This record gives sequence, structure tokens and C-alpha cells, in this order.
Amino acid sequence: MDAKERIIKTISHEEPDRVPSYEGSIDNLSVCNHYDVRYSFQGIGSAMKLGYNLCFRSRKLFNKVLSKINAVKAGLKGLATLYSRADIELVPTPLALYPTIFEKDGYVDEYGRITKFMKNPDDNMDIGYYMGGYFHNFEDFENFPQLDPDNPFREEVYKHSKEVEEQFNGKVYLAPTVFGMMEPTWEAFGLEQFSRMLARPHEIKQIFDNRGEFTVEMVKRVIEWGETGPIIMCDDYGYKAGLFMSPKQYHKYVIPWIKRICDTAHKGGLKFILHSCGDIYKIFEDLIKNGVDAIHPIEPTTSNPEFDIFKLHEKFGDKVTFVGNVSPQDLSTQTPEFIKDYTKKLIREIAPGGGLIIGSGHSINPAITLENFIAMRETVEEYGKYPIKID
Repeated sequence: MDAKERIIKTISHEEPDRVPSYEGSIDNLSVCNHYDVRYSFQGIGSAMKLGYNLCFRSRKLFNKVLSKINAVKAGLKGLATLYSRADIELVPTPLALYPTIFEKDGYVDEYGRITKFMKNPDDNMDIGYYMGGYFHNFEDFENFPQLDPDNPFREEVYKHSKEVEEQFNGKVYLAPTVFGMMEPTWEAFGLEQFSRMLARPHEIKQIFDNRGEFTVEMVKRVIEWGETGPIIMCDDYGYKAGLFMSPKQYHKYVIPWIKRICDTAHKGGLKFILHSCGDIYKIFEDLIKNGVDAIHPIEPTTSNPEFDIFKLHEKFGDKVTFVGNVSPQDLSTQTPEFIKDYTKKLIREIAPGGGLIIGSGHSINPAITLENFIAMRETVEEYGKYPIKID
């Protein structure tokens, strides 16, 4: 059974040969070094500053040069190699968030989010950090280049991802990954200005609708390009203490688009995976009712005791697939024995009958220890074979 078949079967609540795995990203030098794969962003900060100087410190020339480079496409082979060596089948392949304006130490992406590259002080690793929004008001949004589903970079990335997939003989599935309405909107303004924008419902609805329509069009493009597997949408709706907006506002601005996006995906034969961090308990059932097939990561460290993967599985286990959720905090601070026990518990209680794609409760960040990452992966390999047999 190949990676794509294993994932589809799991999301369909059928038992494949083994429990599949997913990580939103692997930004950890020790993990990359363990699998002998160069971290894709390593050295990028220095390279951008050098490139800026070689362009005579001309922002116009710098942007002209970098706008011709499809860095996402160039990095897919290394990304697939890393996931393959770690036995992680589901690989996110971004078809959006591409840079629009380049700076010497970062960029502004096409949604209006500012990213800067900085060194992690512990290991000198280059990491891209979200540094706020480019927009200060609605006029900034209107005057910014609009999202274009037909940007040729997107089809280039998608088609190259399928070529890379073939090279790995079914060991990994490179899932087309799009972005939704909420996270790119608030991050484009910054949370403080976004909160003010909510008091201007006509304008904020235009922005949400713009993002939602673009996402629908991206799902359509992926189907036209020949995709038949799951698609991932990243769109954080909450933080550790609750939702970013009231449930009423989600129903006004976001949930209708969730339905349209899911309906479009399902009509084209695709499964739909939603990534959202935070405590989204108050809209969890609404997301399922409107078509979400799988949810990542059921963040295990929220302040809501009801937003618990085991409780949610009891209530919704036959309606949605759970993706995650070994806590990154635990992967950073606990012992390998603790990680093994929790990973076994996830497999024992949620995996029977399908419906579990296992991994961390978000992604593999620089603080996660190599020993704990390996403990999680070895436990999945040892106990994740169907039929599940764990005392």
C-alpha cells in the first residue's frame, strides 16, 4: 500500500496496513542532520543579504531577480527526502503564501504577512519568523497586488511535486496545501488592527470573501491539474484560550466559505484536511458538519479540558479523522519514555478502525529533542501496524 492510498483509507475510516504520519513542517537541525538532509532554509538569511548587496542595494533590482526564482519548487526534493527517511507519509506542499515583496532579510508574502529570517541562538539555524502585517487599513489591502490563482509558480510547484512523488515510489504523498480566510487575514493586519477592522463589517467581509474565493479557485485548479488525493488548508482559528473571534463571527465570515471549499473538493473527489491551532471547541462540530474530513492538530496544550483528542474522539470519532497530536512542548521537555507512552495511547485509543494520522501537535520546531522525535517515530513503527495490538 502506498502513502496516498494509506492516507485516503485512513480518512475514510478504514484500516490501512499501518497508521500514517504527518508533520506541518520539520524546522529542526538535529533532526535534519540525523537523516542526513540539509535544512532547506539554512543559510538563506546570509544569502539574501549577499544578493541584496550584489544588486547594488537596489530594492527594485533585488525584487526583479528574486521574483524569477521558484524557491518552493526547488526545495521539494529535499523536503520529500527528509519526510521519506523519517517514515512520514504526508508532506505539505504550499501552493500559496509566496513572496510578493523582497527585503534584504525577509519578504512580504502575497497575503500581506511580513516574514523575517533570523538565527536561532541555540544552533545558528535560519528560521522565518512572522513579524506582523503589511496592511494598516482597508486601503492598503485594496492597493496591494491581488491574489492570482493562475500565477504560473503554483502549477509549476504542483506538477513538480507529482514528479517528485513518483521518484519516491509511493513512500510519500505530497499534498497540495492552500491557505484559508482567517489566519492570512488577521496576520496581514496584525491582531490589534484586525480587531479594529472587525468593527467595520462591510470592509472585513470583503477581505474574507476575497480570501475565500481565492481558496475555492485554488481547489478547482488542483482538481483541473489532476489531483485525486487529500488537500490541506491551513487557517488557524484559535489560540490556547479560545477562538480569535466569536462563533457568530465565524459563522458570518468563515464557515460559509468552509462549506464552499469542502463542497468543491468533494465534488472533485478530494478529501479535505484542515489545520487550525488553538482551542476551536466552540466551532468544532460546525466544521465537521460543513465538510471537513480531517482536523490537525487538536492542540494538546490548550486551556480547555474539553478540547481533548480522546474526548473529541468519543463524540466525533466516526465523523472526522484526527491528525496529530503529540505535544511539541512534551517533545521538547519530557523524557523519551513519556513520549513513547503517550504515542502508544494515541494509537491504542484512536487508531482502531482508521481515523488517525499521527504526528506532533503542530510541527517539529527547533526546541524538540532528537531523542524524543526518534522515540515518537520508533513507537509508531513498532505499534502502528494494523490490526492494532497494544495491551
